[in-house]
Amino acid sequence: MSDYQPQSRAGLRLRVLELLEAGQSGDRASTAVDAFLIALIILNVIAFSLGTVDDIDARFGAGLELFNLVSVIVFTAEYILRLWVCVDLPPLRQLVHWRARLRFAVRPLLIVDLLAIAPFYLNFLFAIDLRVLRVLRLLRLFKLARYSPAMQTLARVVVNERHALVGAAIIMCSLLLVASTVIYFLERHVQPDAFGSVPAAAWWTIATLTTVGYGDVTPVTHLGRVFGGLVMIFGLGMFALPIGIMATGFSQEINRREFVVTWSMVAKVSVFEKLKAGTIAKVMAVLRTQSFPAGCSIVSASEEIDAMYFVASGEVEVTLTTGEKKHLDEGEAFGEHALFGASHSEVLEAQALTKCNLLVLERHDFQHLRSRDRELAAELRRTLPSDLRGEGESP
Repeated sequence: MSDYQPQSRAGLRLRVLELLEAGQSGDRASTAVDAFLIALIILNVIAFSLGTVDDIDARFGAGLELFNLVSVIVFTAEYILRLWVCVDLPPLRQLVHWRARLRFAVRPLLIVDLLAIAPFYLNFLFAIDLRVLRVLRLLRLFKLARYSPAMQTLARVVVNERHALVGAAIIMCSLLLVASTVIYFLERHVQPDAFGSVPAAAWWTIATLTTVGYGDVTPVTHLGRVFGGLVMIFGLGMFALPIGIMATGFSQEINRREFVVTWSMVAKVSVFEKLKAGTIAKVMAVLRTQSFPAGCSIVSASEEIDAMYFVASGEVEVTLTTGEKKHLDEGEAFGEHALFGASHSEVLEAQALTKCNLLVLERHDFQHLRSRDRELAAELRRTLPSDLRGEGESP
Protein backbone atom coordinates (compact mmCIF):
# COMPACT_ATOMS: atom_id res chain seq x y z
CA MET A 1 0.00 0.00 0.00
CA SER A 2 2.86 2.35 0.82
CA ASP A 3 4.38 1.69 -2.65
CA TYR A 4 1.09 2.33 -4.42
CA GLN A 5 0.45 5.78 -3.01
CA PRO A 6 3.66 7.45 -4.31
CA GLN A 7 3.14 5.86 -7.73
CA SER A 8 -0.47 7.02 -7.77
CA ARG A 9 0.56 10.51 -6.68
CA ALA A 10 3.23 10.66 -9.38
CA GLY A 11 0.72 9.50 -12.00
CA LEU A 12 -1.78 12.13 -10.87
CA ARG A 13 0.90 14.83 -10.95
CA LEU A 14 1.90 13.83 -14.48
CA ARG A 15 -1.74 13.94 -15.60
CA VAL A 16 -2.22 17.40 -14.10
CA LEU A 17 0.92 18.52 -15.95
CA GLU A 18 -0.56 17.27 -19.22
CA LEU A 19 -3.80 19.16 -18.52
CA LEU A 20 -2.07 22.44 -17.68
CA GLU A 21 0.48 22.47 -20.47
CA ALA A 22 -0.85 24.24 -23.57
CA GLY A 23 -0.78 22.42 -26.88
CA GLN A 24 -1.34 18.84 -25.78
CA SER A 25 -2.32 17.59 -29.21
CA GLY A 26 -5.24 15.17 -29.24
CA ASP A 27 -5.98 15.58 -25.52
CA ARG A 28 -9.50 16.97 -25.32
CA ALA A 29 -9.32 17.50 -21.57
CA SER A 30 -6.12 19.55 -21.93
CA THR A 31 -7.69 21.59 -24.72
CA ALA A 32 -10.77 22.20 -22.58
CA VAL A 33 -8.65 23.39 -19.63
CA ASP A 34 -6.74 25.77 -21.90
CA ALA A 35 -9.97 27.11 -23.40
CA PHE A 36 -11.48 27.62 -19.94
CA LEU A 37 -8.45 29.53 -18.64
CA ILE A 38 -8.22 31.69 -21.78
CA ALA A 39 -11.95 32.52 -21.52
CA LEU A 40 -11.57 33.34 -17.83
CA ILE A 41 -8.65 35.71 -18.53
CA ILE A 42 -10.60 37.51 -21.26
CA LEU A 43 -13.71 37.77 -19.04
CA ASN A 44 -11.56 39.25 -16.28
CA VAL A 45 -10.35 41.98 -18.63
CA ILE A 46 -13.94 42.68 -19.71
CA ALA A 47 -15.09 42.76 -16.07
CA PHE A 48 -12.30 45.21 -15.23
CA SER A 49 -13.35 47.50 -18.07
CA LEU A 50 -17.05 47.36 -17.13
CA GLY A 51 -16.20 48.04 -13.49
CA THR A 52 -14.81 51.45 -14.45
CA VAL A 53 -18.27 52.55 -15.67
CA ASP A 54 -20.03 54.15 -12.68
CA ASP A 55 -23.56 53.07 -13.67
CA ILE A 56 -22.54 49.44 -14.25
CA ASP A 57 -20.45 49.38 -11.08
CA ALA A 58 -23.40 50.72 -9.05
CA ARG A 59 -25.79 48.04 -10.37
CA PHE A 60 -23.52 45.03 -10.78
CA GLY A 61 -20.55 45.85 -8.54
CA ALA A 62 -21.32 43.01 -6.12
CA GLY A 63 -21.54 40.50 -8.97
CA LEU A 64 -18.28 41.72 -10.47
CA GLU A 65 -16.55 41.38 -7.09
CA LEU A 66 -17.90 37.84 -6.72
CA PHE A 67 -16.62 37.00 -10.19
CA ASN A 68 -13.24 38.44 -9.22
CA LEU A 69 -13.17 36.26 -6.08
CA VAL A 70 -13.95 33.12 -8.09
CA SER A 71 -11.28 34.08 -10.64
CA VAL A 72 -8.68 34.58 -7.91
CA ILE A 73 -9.49 31.14 -6.48
CA VAL A 74 -9.10 29.52 -9.91
CA PHE A 75 -5.88 31.38 -10.73
CA THR A 76 -4.46 30.60 -7.29
CA ALA A 77 -5.22 26.91 -7.73
CA GLU A 78 -3.63 27.02 -11.18
CA TYR A 79 -0.50 28.68 -9.78
CA ILE A 80 -0.14 26.15 -6.95
CA LEU A 81 -0.74 23.21 -9.29
CA ARG A 82 1.87 24.48 -11.74
CA LEU A 83 4.41 24.65 -8.92
CA TRP A 84 3.41 21.14 -7.84
CA VAL A 85 3.74 19.49 -11.25
CA CYS A 86 6.79 21.38 -12.54
CA VAL A 87 9.12 18.69 -11.11
CA ASP A 88 8.05 16.43 -14.00
CA LEU A 89 9.17 18.90 -16.69
CA PRO A 90 12.22 17.50 -18.58
CA PRO A 91 14.64 20.36 -17.71
CA LEU A 92 13.77 20.12 -14.00
CA ARG A 93 13.37 16.39 -13.63
CA GLN A 94 16.90 15.82 -12.36
CA LEU A 95 16.72 18.44 -9.60
CA VAL A 96 15.59 18.11 -6.00
CA HIS A 97 11.90 19.00 -5.85
CA TRP A 98 12.24 22.17 -3.79
CA ARG A 99 15.04 23.45 -6.01
CA ALA A 100 13.10 22.61 -9.16
CA ARG A 101 10.05 24.50 -7.88
CA LEU A 102 12.15 27.49 -6.87
CA ARG A 103 13.77 27.66 -10.29
CA PHE A 104 10.38 27.27 -11.97
CA ALA A 105 8.83 30.01 -9.80
CA VAL A 106 11.23 32.68 -11.10
CA ARG A 107 10.35 32.06 -14.74
CA PRO A 108 8.69 35.08 -16.39
CA LEU A 109 5.34 33.36 -16.98
CA LEU A 110 5.15 32.18 -13.36
CA ILE A 111 5.96 35.69 -12.15
CA VAL A 112 3.08 36.97 -14.30
CA ASP A 113 0.82 34.32 -12.75
CA LEU A 114 1.85 35.49 -9.28
CA LEU A 115 1.31 39.16 -10.10
CA ALA A 116 -2.16 38.33 -11.39
CA ILE A 117 -3.30 37.12 -7.95
CA ALA A 118 -0.95 38.99 -5.58
CA PRO A 119 -2.99 42.26 -5.40
CA PHE A 120 -5.97 40.40 -3.95
CA TYR A 121 -3.92 38.97 -1.08
CA LEU A 122 -1.93 42.17 -0.54
CA ASN A 123 -5.21 43.88 0.29
CA PHE A 124 -5.34 41.84 3.51
CA LEU A 125 -1.81 42.90 4.50
CA PHE A 126 -1.74 46.52 3.42
CA ALA A 127 -4.28 49.31 3.09
CA ILE A 128 -4.42 49.63 -0.70
CA ASP A 129 -6.83 51.85 -2.58
CA LEU A 130 -9.54 49.70 -4.18
CA ARG A 131 -9.10 51.56 -7.46
CA VAL A 132 -5.42 50.58 -7.54
CA LEU A 133 -6.37 46.94 -7.03
CA ARG A 134 -8.77 47.13 -9.94
CA VAL A 135 -6.06 48.50 -12.19
CA LEU A 136 -3.68 45.73 -11.09
CA ARG A 137 -6.23 43.15 -12.24
CA LEU A 138 -5.30 44.16 -15.77
CA LEU A 139 -2.06 42.22 -15.23
CA ARG A 140 -4.11 39.07 -15.79
CA LEU A 141 -4.17 39.94 -19.48
CA PHE A 142 -0.48 39.01 -19.67
CA LYS A 143 -1.37 35.44 -18.69
CA LEU A 144 -2.52 35.04 -22.29
CA ALA A 145 1.15 35.00 -23.30
CA ARG A 146 1.25 31.38 -22.13
CA TYR A 147 -1.32 30.41 -24.76
CA SER A 148 -0.20 32.72 -27.60
CA PRO A 149 2.71 31.52 -29.76
CA ALA A 150 2.73 34.96 -31.42
CA MET A 151 3.35 36.74 -28.10
CA GLN A 152 6.05 34.24 -27.20
CA THR A 153 7.67 34.82 -30.59
CA LEU A 154 7.51 38.58 -30.01
CA ALA A 155 9.23 38.18 -26.65
CA ARG A 156 11.99 36.06 -28.21
CA VAL A 157 12.47 38.62 -31.00
CA VAL A 158 12.78 41.46 -28.49
CA VAL A 159 15.34 39.48 -26.48
CA ASN A 160 17.31 38.44 -29.57
CA GLU A 161 17.34 41.96 -31.02
CA ARG A 162 17.80 43.81 -27.73
CA HIS A 163 21.24 45.16 -28.64
CA ALA A 164 20.04 46.55 -31.97
CA LEU A 165 16.92 48.00 -30.32
CA VAL A 166 19.01 49.69 -27.62
CA GLY A 167 21.23 51.14 -30.33
CA ALA A 168 18.20 52.45 -32.20
CA ALA A 169 16.83 53.96 -28.99
CA ILE A 170 20.14 55.74 -28.35
CA ILE A 171 20.11 57.17 -31.89
CA MET A 172 16.51 58.33 -31.48
CA CYS A 173 17.20 59.95 -28.10
CA SER A 174 20.29 61.69 -29.52
CA LEU A 175 18.28 63.02 -32.46
CA LEU A 176 15.57 64.18 -30.07
CA LEU A 177 18.08 66.05 -27.92
CA VAL A 178 19.89 67.66 -30.87
CA ALA A 179 16.66 68.73 -32.59
CA SER A 180 15.22 70.14 -29.34
CA THR A 181 18.40 72.14 -28.73
CA VAL A 182 18.54 73.58 -32.26
CA ILE A 183 14.86 74.60 -32.33
CA TYR A 184 15.30 76.15 -28.87
CA PHE A 185 17.97 78.51 -30.19
CA LEU A 186 15.99 79.28 -33.36
CA GLU A 187 12.62 79.98 -31.73
CA ARG A 188 13.20 80.89 -28.07
CA HIS A 189 13.03 84.69 -28.57
CA VAL A 190 9.95 84.58 -30.80
CA GLN A 191 7.97 81.97 -28.80
CA PRO A 192 9.34 81.91 -25.25
CA ASP A 193 6.30 80.03 -23.93
CA ALA A 194 6.64 77.10 -26.34
CA PHE A 195 10.42 77.08 -26.88
CA GLY A 196 11.69 78.77 -23.72
CA SER A 197 13.83 75.76 -22.77
CA VAL A 198 15.17 72.56 -24.29
CA PRO A 199 12.70 70.36 -22.31
CA ALA A 200 9.82 72.57 -23.48
CA ALA A 201 11.02 72.36 -27.08
CA ALA A 202 11.19 68.55 -26.76
CA TRP A 203 7.39 68.37 -26.98
CA TRP A 204 7.44 69.88 -30.47
CA THR A 205 10.38 67.68 -31.44
CA ILE A 206 8.62 64.45 -30.37
CA ALA A 207 5.41 65.42 -32.21
CA THR A 208 7.41 66.28 -35.34
CA LEU A 209 9.81 63.31 -35.34
CA THR A 210 6.94 60.88 -34.95
CA THR A 211 5.12 62.71 -37.80
CA VAL A 212 2.07 63.11 -35.53
CA GLY A 213 2.21 66.90 -35.86
CA TYR A 214 -0.46 68.06 -33.40
CA GLY A 215 -0.05 71.64 -34.60
CA ASP A 216 -0.40 73.14 -31.12
CA VAL A 217 3.25 74.25 -31.27
CA THR A 218 4.85 75.23 -34.58
CA PRO A 219 7.93 77.25 -35.58
CA VAL A 220 7.24 80.69 -37.04
CA THR A 221 10.69 81.85 -38.13
CA HIS A 222 11.99 80.97 -41.59
CA LEU A 223 14.97 79.05 -40.23
CA GLY A 224 12.69 77.30 -37.74
CA ARG A 225 10.37 76.11 -40.50
CA VAL A 226 13.25 74.90 -42.68
CA PHE A 227 14.70 73.02 -39.72
CA GLY A 228 11.24 71.61 -38.93
CA GLY A 229 11.06 70.13 -42.44
CA LEU A 230 14.44 68.47 -41.96
CA VAL A 231 13.31 67.03 -38.62
CA MET A 232 10.23 65.52 -40.30
CA ILE A 233 12.40 63.84 -42.94
CA PHE A 234 14.83 62.47 -40.35
CA GLY A 235 11.90 61.30 -38.24
CA LEU A 236 10.60 59.11 -41.07
CA GLY A 237 13.90 57.26 -41.14
CA MET A 238 14.78 57.16 -37.46
CA PHE A 239 11.44 55.92 -36.15
CA ALA A 240 11.21 53.35 -38.95
CA LEU A 241 14.51 51.86 -37.73
CA PRO A 242 13.11 49.83 -34.79
CA ILE A 243 10.24 48.65 -37.00
CA GLY A 244 12.75 47.29 -39.51
CA ILE A 245 14.74 45.63 -36.73
CA MET A 246 11.62 43.91 -35.38
CA ALA A 247 10.49 42.84 -38.86
CA THR A 248 13.90 41.31 -39.58
CA GLY A 249 13.86 39.61 -36.18
CA PHE A 250 10.43 38.10 -36.86
CA SER A 251 11.58 36.80 -40.24
CA GLN A 252 14.69 35.22 -38.71
CA GLU A 253 12.69 33.69 -35.85
CA ILE A 254 10.14 32.17 -38.25
CA ASN A 255 12.89 30.81 -40.51
CA ARG A 256 14.72 29.42 -37.47
CA ARG A 257 11.56 27.73 -36.22
CA GLU A 258 10.78 26.28 -39.64
CA PHE A 259 14.36 25.00 -39.90
CA VAL A 260 14.13 23.30 -36.49
CA VAL A 261 10.76 21.73 -37.34
CA THR A 262 11.95 20.52 -40.74
CA TRP A 263 15.25 19.27 -39.31
CA SER A 264 13.42 17.26 -36.65
CA MET A 265 11.12 15.72 -39.28
CA VAL A 266 14.05 14.60 -41.43
CA ALA A 267 16.15 13.48 -38.46
CA LYS A 268 13.56 11.10 -37.06
CA VAL A 269 13.20 9.10 -40.30
CA SER A 270 14.98 5.77 -39.90
CA VAL A 271 17.22 6.13 -42.97
CA PHE A 272 18.47 9.53 -41.81
CA GLU A 273 18.39 9.32 -38.03
CA LYS A 274 22.06 8.33 -37.70
CA LEU A 275 23.37 11.04 -40.01
CA LYS A 276 25.27 14.04 -38.66
CA ALA A 277 23.39 17.30 -38.18
CA GLY A 278 25.30 19.00 -40.99
CA THR A 279 24.51 16.16 -43.39
CA ILE A 280 20.80 16.33 -42.57
CA ALA A 281 20.92 20.06 -43.35
CA LYS A 282 22.27 19.21 -46.81
CA VAL A 283 19.34 16.87 -47.41
CA MET A 284 16.95 19.62 -46.28
CA ALA A 285 18.39 21.95 -48.92
CA VAL A 286 16.86 19.91 -51.76
CA LEU A 287 13.38 19.66 -50.25
CA ARG A 288 10.53 21.38 -52.06
CA THR A 289 7.01 22.18 -50.89
CA GLN A 290 3.80 20.83 -52.36
CA SER A 291 0.16 21.35 -51.29
CA PHE A 292 -2.82 19.01 -51.72
CA PRO A 293 -6.51 19.75 -51.02
CA ALA A 294 -8.58 17.38 -48.90
CA GLY A 295 -9.47 14.16 -50.72
CA CYS A 296 -6.77 14.61 -53.36
CA SER A 297 -4.57 11.67 -54.35
CA ILE A 298 -0.91 12.25 -53.54
CA VAL A 299 0.27 8.95 -54.97
CA SER A 300 -2.04 6.66 -56.93
CA ALA A 301 -1.81 2.89 -57.18
CA SER A 302 -1.08 3.09 -60.90
CA GLU A 303 2.01 5.28 -60.61
CA GLU A 304 5.49 4.57 -59.34
CA ILE A 305 6.43 6.49 -56.21
CA ASP A 306 9.70 8.28 -56.84
CA ALA A 307 9.90 10.66 -53.88
CA MET A 308 9.79 10.79 -50.13
CA TYR A 309 7.09 12.93 -48.47
CA PHE A 310 7.16 14.73 -45.11
CA VAL A 311 3.81 15.88 -43.69
CA ALA A 312 4.37 19.52 -42.71
CA SER A 313 0.67 20.04 -41.91
CA GLY A 314 -2.56 18.11 -42.33
CA GLU A 315 -3.38 14.40 -42.33
CA VAL A 316 -2.52 11.72 -44.87
CA GLU A 317 -3.70 8.12 -45.30
CA VAL A 318 -1.12 5.77 -46.78
CA THR A 319 -1.88 2.33 -48.19
CA LEU A 320 1.09 -0.06 -48.08
CA THR A 321 1.78 -2.79 -50.61
CA THR A 322 0.68 -5.28 -47.92
CA GLY A 323 -2.79 -3.68 -47.93
CA GLU A 324 -2.33 -2.10 -44.51
CA LYS A 325 -3.53 1.50 -44.13
CA LYS A 326 -1.61 4.00 -42.00
CA HIS A 327 -2.79 7.38 -40.75
CA LEU A 328 -0.02 9.99 -40.77
CA ASP A 329 -0.12 13.30 -38.92
CA GLU A 330 2.06 16.40 -38.94
CA GLY A 331 5.75 15.56 -38.60
CA GLU A 332 5.52 12.03 -40.02
CA ALA A 333 6.87 10.82 -43.36
CA PHE A 334 6.41 8.09 -45.94
CA GLY A 335 8.14 6.83 -49.08
CA GLU A 336 11.72 6.77 -47.81
CA HIS A 337 12.38 3.46 -49.60
CA ALA A 338 11.50 5.13 -52.92
CA LEU A 339 14.71 7.15 -52.69
CA PHE A 340 16.72 3.97 -53.30
CA GLY A 341 14.79 2.51 -56.25
CA ALA A 342 11.23 1.42 -57.05
CA SER A 343 11.92 -2.14 -55.98
CA HIS A 344 12.27 -0.95 -52.40
CA SER A 345 9.04 1.08 -52.33
CA GLU A 346 6.58 -0.04 -49.65
CA VAL A 347 3.85 2.54 -50.42
CA LEU A 348 1.09 1.64 -52.87
CA GLU A 349 -0.91 4.87 -52.70
CA ALA A 350 -1.42 7.95 -50.51
CA GLN A 351 -4.36 10.32 -50.12
CA ALA A 352 -4.78 13.66 -48.34
CA LEU A 353 -7.48 13.36 -45.66
CA THR A 354 -7.35 17.12 -45.00
CA LYS A 355 -5.67 20.03 -46.71
CA CYS A 356 -1.97 19.12 -46.58
CA ASN A 357 1.34 20.84 -47.01
CA LEU A 358 4.11 18.38 -47.78
CA LEU A 359 7.86 18.61 -48.08
CA VAL A 360 8.99 16.47 -50.99
CA LEU A 361 12.41 14.90 -51.48
CA GLU A 362 12.63 13.77 -55.10
CA ARG A 363 14.63 10.64 -55.84
CA HIS A 364 16.70 12.25 -58.62
CA ASP A 365 17.53 15.25 -56.38
CA PHE A 366 18.57 12.94 -53.59
CA GLN A 367 20.66 10.73 -55.86
CA HIS A 368 22.31 13.79 -57.41
CA LEU A 369 23.18 15.09 -53.95
CA ARG A 370 24.39 11.65 -52.95
CA SER A 371 26.64 11.34 -56.00
CA ARG A 372 28.36 14.72 -55.60
CA ASP A 373 28.60 14.79 -51.82
CA ARG A 374 31.16 12.23 -50.71
CA GLU A 375 30.49 12.84 -47.03
CA LEU A 376 26.77 12.09 -47.44
CA ALA A 377 27.53 8.98 -49.53
CA ALA A 378 30.04 7.72 -46.96
CA GLU A 379 27.61 8.26 -44.07
CA LEU A 380 24.81 6.48 -45.94
CA ARG A 381 27.04 3.51 -46.71
CA ARG A 382 27.92 3.33 -43.04
CA THR A 383 24.43 3.75 -41.60
CA LEU A 384 22.00 2.24 -44.11
CA PRO A 385 20.94 -1.40 -44.07
CA SER A 386 22.60 -3.43 -46.82
CA ASP A 387 19.37 -3.78 -48.81
CA LEU A 388 19.09 0.02 -49.14
CA ARG A 389 22.67 0.86 -50.08
CA GLY A 390 21.71 -0.11 -53.60
CA GLU A 391 23.09 0.66 -57.03
CA GLY A 392 26.07 -1.61 -56.66
CA GLU A 393 27.49 0.18 -53.67
CA SER A 394 29.53 -1.91 -51.31
CA PRO A 395 29.19 -1.61 -47.57
